Amino acid sequence: MIGRLLLVCRLAVRDLRRRRTETALLLLAVMAATTTLTLGLVLRDAAGDPYRSTREATHGPDVIAGAGRPAPLSDLQKLAGVTDHSGPYPVAAAKFQASGRTSDVQAVGRDSAAASVDQPALTEGSWVSDDGVVVEAAFAGAFGVRVGDPVTLDGRSFEVVGVAVSAAMAPYPSGSCLVAQGCINGPMSADTPEGLLQNPGLVWLTQKDVRSLDPDHLTYVTNLKLADPDDAQTFVDAHRSGGTRLQSWQSVLEDATELAKDSQILLMIGAWLLGLLAVAGLSVLVGGRMADQHRRVGLLKAVGGTPGLVAAVLLAEYVLVAVLATAAGLTAGTLAAPLLTESSAGLLGAASPPPMTLSTIVLVTAVALGVAVAATIVPAVRAARVSTVAALADSPRPPRRVGSLIALSARLPVPLLLAVRVAARRPRRVALGVLSIAITVSGIYVLLVLNAFLTSQPLAGGYGDAQVEVLRRVLLAWTVLLLSLAAINAVVITWTTVLDNRHASALTRALGASPRQVSTAMAAAQVLPALAGAVLGVFPGGFALFAAINTITGGDSGRATLPAPWQLLTLVLATVLVVAALTAVPARLGARRPVTETLQGW
Repeated sequence: MIGRLLLVCRLAVRDLRRRRTETALLLLAVMAATTTLTLGLVLRDAAGDPYRSTREATHGPDVIAGAGRPAPLSDLQKLAGVTDHSGPYPVAAAKFQASGRTSDVQAVGRDSAAASVDQPALTEGSWVSDDGVVVEAAFAGAFGVRVGDPVTLDGRSFEVVGVAVSAAMAPYPSGSCLVAQGCINGPMSADTPEGLLQNPGLVWLTQKDVRSLDPDHLTYVTNLKLADPDDAQTFVDAHRSGGTRLQSWQSVLEDATELAKDSQILLMIGAWLLGLLAVAGLSVLVGGRMADQHRRVGLLKAVGGTPGLVAAVLLAEYVLVAVLATAAGLTAGTLAAPLLTESSAGLLGAASPPPMTLSTIVLVTAVALGVAVAATIVPAVRAARVSTVAALADSPRPPRRVGSLIALSARLPVPLLLAVRVAARRPRRVALGVLSIAITVSGIYVLLVLNAFLTSQPLAGGYGDAQVEVLRRVLLAWTVLLLSLAAINAVVITWTTVLDNRHASALTRALGASPRQVSTAMAAAQVLPALAGAVLGVFPGGFALFAAINTITGGDSGRATLPAPWQLLTLVLATVLVVAALTAVPARLGARRPVTETLQGW
């Protein structure tokens, strides 16, 4: 058994070394999918690092409790499991004005002395004082506020004395709601109830100053420390009541990493799109290689190899590539994850490469192997079932003749006539080409919609400018990988078609066709499926993919701006032109081979 396994591995490695270009393409295709999948799996863990650093530096609370009166909060402080607390502190809603800009804020009254639980860490200036305001760092960055600047709260003048971060609330604009009026993150709609605070910022004042802002509508908040922080959500569930709002630190972490969650969803969808693209491209490449290995299959059988051994050798090549692509994708995705997280001004520290977990390794490996096996299993089994004599003879496959197709193509110009007949010989390859382009165009359709949404909506989805830029980086990474893999697929399909039709093309040229007509036919054989794939990618592909993303994220598709008809038409035409340009070079190279040399080897 061990000797058989070693034989299979040696034969597989030797064949991979002989075909280094194709091996590199295989590796890149699978690596693109595994890298994106790894990013999607580990991104949120990496994004949580700054919050954990901030929580440690500020003695962050395990539970944040709010109520309309201090009494219920005082009762919570006496419960079993609560080891420390700070507050209750008064909270008021106010209008914040600075440099000609206005925003809703939640003003929290604090003591001048440091608290043992949730003491915001200053990044600039000093802590609260009379007529002095401390501004949450992400909110200060969004409004361009610095220490010493004058601001107004409900028309009353204050001086910014400090800028600070806190782990008791997610950074602006994703913060929780402390005030009784209620809050909404993101743009308001026509049916939004009046009185809600929109994307409120967070500021700290003295308790005296907060009470002077709105003494009749104060809310109170207290910060609790538990004996076991991991039990915070259980504590919240057990003591939740109608008049008291409780939030665990895990819930604040969810809010703080909301951006990473949306980025994660985009990357996971991108990973599956890339996986499908990889299957389509690999299926063509593997099918072409199998057709070119008939004589090798016959030799293996002639020396005693069973069909099972032959199939194992053919499968082993791609399994080895998948394993290498898995290792490379896990490494690249883990190292790149911090680059796709926001370095928020509202948190301390930065994201670091997350530790690799067994579940991530198993899932990424399973996907890579699944892609390789799905693309290889049918051609491998088909090659293994070929008889020894037929494999050694390596006779060309006779073309399929369809009377109606011959009658239709006979009236076309020579390049189109040849293109239609080339495509008709390999309908499975044509279908894979259509699928590849449809997946790519569907992804680009969604990218156009998301980019328009991020551009046109103020605080889109509750995100600030810095967070929007992070999402743009995610979309850019998705775009580059998607287009790169689609381009590789187009070149691979064309080159495989050129090799598969080299004898027929040489015979066609011997009967009078020019090299230019043959090369144009090879390129046109890919352009026609590209046109069909581009149309299907716009509708229903792109529309269905965007609807699926909205369903997963719970988004409001009504606020999204769908691409205009001229944009969709441009996308279809651009796709066809790009495919034509990509396929022209391999088609031209294949047509330059001398006719006599090709026919002599037939």
